Amino acid sequence: MEHYIRKIPGKQYLARLKENPTVIITTGACEVYGPQLPMGTDLLVAQKIAELVAEQTGAMIAPTVEAGESSALAAFPCTFVMPRKILEEYLEWLVDKLIGDGAKNFVFITGHAGNVDTVSYIIKKNLHRGIKAFQIDWWRFTQQHCQGIFDNQGAMAHGHASECGTSVMMYLYPELVDHAEITCTQAKPNRYPDILTYSKFTDKTDNGSIGDSTKATPEKGKEIVNRCLDRILEYMKETF
Repeated sequence: MEHYIRKIPGKQYLARLKENPTVIITTGACEVYGPQLPMGTDLLVAQKIAELVAEQTGAMIAPTVEAGESSALAAFPCTFVMPRKILEEYLEWLVDKLIGDGAKNFVFITGHAGNVDTVSYIIKKNLHRGIKAFQIDWWRFTQQHCQGIFDNQGAMAHGHASECGTSVMMYLYPELVDHAEITCTQAKPNRYPDILTYSKFTDKTDNGSIGDSTKATPEKGKEIVNRCLDRILEYMKETF
């Protein structure tokens, strides 16, 4: 069964919404992702997780945009820094359109941290319309379910394009990982974790990676993906 709305005839789309009013909305980014991973990693992963969820639930996957709020990585010239207002306006229009078509349940798979606040705002703004919705902040979600999987901890496992991210990509998109560029970039200690501080990403890393991707394996990627998928499906079964 096809799950992407863009690949479904309009008549079938509306009929399926009546049968199953659950829609998955993915967001990601197009930004530097270390020397070994594609710039679209956040969205690629979000879309693959959406596909796995859709296969198990029959939900449809909405159209999306391929860039995100990546101002934190603007110091790298390859990064596509989309203004936050564009994402907000797109999601506001999209959710309104889907509600009008009959969608009642929304699953947001957010592959990029910079989009989380915008997605939360859109959800809260529409709750009065009777919808049910939740958001998976994917890379933070993996941190909650990674016990016993990774060799490293903290930023060395879960930093940008590190052991977790590279493992997930090795499992989901092995052909897109450049093994010759896998690296280890030590995370700099944060002496003031209680203060919101701001700095250019190039002050933290010269290659867009933070952490140890040399420990990444597709087996670890498979384990974390399956563990997280089971948790998402469990919540959906209970909530929708």
